[in-house]
Amino acid sequence: MPKNPPLIFVSACLVGVPCRYDGESRERSQVIHLLNQGMAMPVCPEQLGGLPTPRPAAEIVADKVLTKDGADVSDNYKAGAEAALLLCLKAGTTEAWLKSKSPMCGCGKVYDGTHSGTLTTGDGIFTALLKKAGIQVKAID
Repeated sequence: MPKNPPLIFVSACLVGVPCRYDGESRERSQVIHLLNQGMAMPVCPEQLGGLPTPRPAAEIVADKVLTKDGADVSDNYKAGAEAALLLCLKAGTTEAWLKSKSPMCGCGKVYDGTHSGTLTTGDGIFTALLKKAGIQVKAID
């Protein structure tokens, strides 16, 4: 019997799960197509880290993740990223399609920590762990 290809991990918000910080989703047809074909596994690392939905917007500031009002949610982000990475490794995944610009899932560009909408070069917390583990990450707007 042929072995199924590894699942592609995808940000749950991209398949319509209302798990973003603002309680919304960002459905993308190409990601929903993967899910409908049985090729994707949705995950929301922020929720895995114990953060509620909705929640205050957060951005990476130096080595921390801070909400707009200054609350430090770094431990939640780290715990969620580590839990999601463990799921990826257990599933044998080699690829992830994640929501762009997010402090958790952003790839290549993330918000700069000023909560002004300005982008800077960098990766989200989960994306950085995936890359370190050799998992390819694709940013989805």
